[in-house]
Amino acid sequence: MRGKFITFEGPEGAGKTTIMEMVYNYYKQKEVQILSTREPGGIHIAEEIRKVILNPDHTTMDGRTEALLYAAARRQHLVEKVVPALENGTTVFCDRFIDSSLAYQGFARELGIEEVFQINQFAIGHTMPDLTIYFDLDPEVGLQRINETQGREINRLDLEKLDFHRKVREGYLLLVEKFPSRIMKINADQSIENVYKDVINQLEALLS
Repeated sequence: MRGKFITFEGPEGAGKTTIMEMVYNYYKQKEVQILSTREPGGIHIAEEIRKVILNPDHTTMDGRTEALLYAAARRQHLVEKVVPALENGTTVFCDRFIDSSLAYQGFARELGIEEVFQINQFAIGHTMPDLTIYFDLDPEVGLQRINETQGREINRLDLEKLDFHRKVREGYLLLVEKFPSRIMKINADQSIENVYKDVINQLEALLS
């Protein structure tokens, strides 16, 4: 059987990476055949592209360049790591996927959600998530969390103005409305324990 493809999405500071790691460990202990990865990155070529995209020095990067680089990293990551795992029956947890491009570049960068989706459809073919967990959080809270977290990578997108991050959230909420059967919204403005429980509740039916 083909494995399940589950993606974790949200604005900066929403805590999705932390929760994804906790949920991964939970299912690992239950001996579920599972793989954890991230975007952009997950494999060498995509990690190299990640360095270019998120480098704080690259403030002159054009929005379309950014969208194309994300799609290129996504393609290599899929063919080299994600698709082989899914075909082997492995459940794949991925920290960000196509919805990030739609919210960040499509909506917040104003390139157009449909336009960015077309770019990514060329990159991903028919590979879409079985379920997407979206961590919803006010961007002011998320950015405050980032500033208070020692040792966290500060990337180029973290340095964007508050209005940009508000538009990212607005873009995500539009996607929740557009894909209600695939994207599950989680309130990320609560304790880590409660967020974790909410995510497990969403995943149990799919992975049990």
